[in-house]
Amino acid sequence: MLKNYLKIAWRNLWKDKSFTTINVVGLTTAFGVAILLATAGFYELSYENFHENREKIYGVYIVQQTEDGSEAGISQPTPFAEALKTEVPGIAKTTRLLEDVSLIINGEKELMLNANWVDKDFFTMFSFPLEKGVNGNILENLGDVVLTKEAANKLFGRTDVIGQNINVLINGKQEPFTVGAIAKDLPKNTNMGFEIALRFERNPEYLDTKETWNEQYHSVYVELEDNVTAAQFEENTNSFVNLHYKDVIENAKNSGASPNEEGLYRQIKLLPLRDKHFTSFRKGYAEVSRSVPYLIMGVAFLILFIACVNYVNMSLAKSSQRLKEIGMRKTLGAKRKHLFFQFWGESFLIFMASAIMGVLLSLLLFDDFKTAFSTQASIDTLTTPLFWSLSFTIVLLVTLSVGGYPALVLSKLGTIQSLKGKLESNGKNRLRDLLMVVQFGIAILLITGTLVLRGQIEYMRNKDLGYDKAHVLSFPLNGKKESYALLNLLKDELRGNPDILEVSGADNNLGRGKDGSRSSSVIGFDYKGKIIRTNFLVVDPDYVPTLGLEMALGRNFNGIGDSIGILINEKMAEQLGEENILSASLPIDSDETSPILGVIKDYHFEDLDKAIEPITFYMSKDLPLTYAYVKVASSNMANSFEAVENAYKKLEPNADFLGSFLDENVDRTFRSEKSMALLITSGALIAIILSCIGLFAMSILVVTQRTKEIGIRKVIGASVANITFILTKDFLKLVLFAFLIASPIAWWFLKKWLENYEYRIDLSWAFFAVSGILAVAIAFLTIGTRTIGAAMANPVKSLRTE
Repeated sequence: MLKNYLKIAWRNLWKDKSFTTINVVGLTTAFGVAILLATAGFYELSYENFHENREKIYGVYIVQQTEDGSEAGISQPTPFAEALKTEVPGIAKTTRLLEDVSLIINGEKELMLNANWVDKDFFTMFSFPLEKGVNGNILENLGDVVLTKEAANKLFGRTDVIGQNINVLINGKQEPFTVGAIAKDLPKNTNMGFEIALRFERNPEYLDTKETWNEQYHSVYVELEDNVTAAQFEENTNSFVNLHYKDVIENAKNSGASPNEEGLYRQIKLLPLRDKHFTSFRKGYAEVSRSVPYLIMGVAFLILFIACVNYVNMSLAKSSQRLKEIGMRKTLGAKRKHLFFQFWGESFLIFMASAIMGVLLSLLLFDDFKTAFSTQASIDTLTTPLFWSLSFTIVLLVTLSVGGYPALVLSKLGTIQSLKGKLESNGKNRLRDLLMVVQFGIAILLITGTLVLRGQIEYMRNKDLGYDKAHVLSFPLNGKKESYALLNLLKDELRGNPDILEVSGADNNLGRGKDGSRSSSVIGFDYKGKIIRTNFLVVDPDYVPTLGLEMALGRNFNGIGDSIGILINEKMAEQLGEENILSASLPIDSDETSPILGVIKDYHFEDLDKAIEPITFYMSKDLPLTYAYVKVASSNMANSFEAVENAYKKLEPNADFLGSFLDENVDRTFRSEKSMALLITSGALIAIILSCIGLFAMSILVVTQRTKEIGIRKVIGASVANITFILTKDFLKLVLFAFLIASPIAWWFLKKWLENYEYRIDLSWAFFAVSGILAVAIAFLTIGTRTIGAAMANPVKSLRTE
């Protein structure tokens, strides 16, 4: 019986090739795109899921009450982790983590590798797979390192290198280390990736800060014991906080800060490892949002929904052409269930064929999709038994629900009603109209989202950041030479070039450079009974003119002789609250105070989703510079870039030159926004195309059903414009209604999204007007191609139509 149903279904589909082709093309596209987007969404949700003990591992962050509200941060002082494990019960293991870039040397080979400075429990807490080595003994010795398989191949040309020696450049000196283990190439779905792992105690910051509680520069992770919950542990830390941060709490009280709901001024909180990838610290708390992967899968669902709506609408619209067939089958004894399975069999064939071709389409486009959307999702997802079983289940459910409804409607018809060839269509048309409103509402929602998102990106790209990003290039000082000596040699090498205007250095990069690294240092100190927190930047004397920064008060550094003096920005001056800021000195160094030489006008040294924070500029030969900045003339920037590259390679022939202009660095900070914009734009485009396919098919069917009416109207004198208007007005009304429904929904979601940015565009009515006009114009062009042709047809042919 089933074979007979499918055989007849195939014949019916083959007989109406246009109907079948339109549906298969639309559904294949929808299935293919949905699979690709779902793969990317599931990949995002899988971050840190490969760690066996992930449910017991937490990141530690601090919430501090200030006079301006609460602040939250993950950076901790050096003695924090060990003291926490010793003094607070419930911790099974703990590790510090400092992510950095280090120069690794093996003979003539010099490589900048992503380095994780960690404690020895790191590899027993986290499940990074090992190629060679024994898990329990990893990093037992302070001189051991762990290399990834890829890093070992880069350095040695092979992976059997356990026991081999390498050198790591630390404070300008080559320090010896031994390879203790080889890790397999790490999973991409982690935020703790590395190429080399070293003991935290060997980091140059450690010896200077191991007794210091007011400098925070690394994160801390804890693994709780089996019988301890996060809430219990947080409560147990209150006495620890009162002991180690007594002065901080007193200063907070004296400065007018209010306690939190629990009556605390400073509190230790735990962030589950599984939430780390989705967390941002805003307004004093950890905000966990999985909106990006859910948005990706939401777009996938909407595209599939639109294709299914097309199928339902077209099936119902074509039903009038099959009424006599239904009547004859019932006359010959067919029961309702027989008719249902007959029509559902047609739906099943269409959906199964579309699903299979959709999978093939996704496989064909997978590499291009990964490149375009900057995702590390794996094609292996598409080849697992789980994927195939889940896909088949989804297709079956969709076929039952979407394909089952038209089958149910047609199988319910009575014999006499069917033989008359008439179908009560009010309810059917209402459903069709509702589905078309939803369909175009989704498209308008995505169009509006595209316009606003791209508007925000352009706003951030063109915003004045307070420094010259167009004519300054930066690159890491990643060679063997001591940073200050290298910078002076670079200045000498470039001094005779008229296109090179300024050369400077700092220990941090602006934006995100080609090396991909980002770092920041935050210090805190007591100033007249008030806790001051500030970002800390080590620079050389030419930093201000090289970046084109402006002085609001005082003067710039005159030279290395000003090494005890500091510069601050306006936000820092505001935090200090001094009437005569240039007379103030700050206890930056525990041994002496540093006078404020000048105040720099505020500039955006962090991403634009953050407000400008206090920052202090410091010069010290004891603190290395890690990046060089070169300002070039606008007349010949390409040649200037090449001159800088050649000069650096001459000084450091074995080091990679990873230079890029600051406007490129800033653009790299918008990667997530650009990927989201591409996602929504692509989704909007596909949604519009699918909606137009459905609309075009519907217009064909409507014109076919009203052919005689068109002929009669032409005979009695109706113009082409009048007939076109009559045929299109009902469809355009639906698009306008969709616009009225979609606009407030889009406004609410986009307003919430824009609130994530400290600096953002206004949500103007123009965005909604443009999306509405585009939707109406596209709908009219889609319908018009068929209706105008019908209106211009010979009325004699129209009247002869059966």
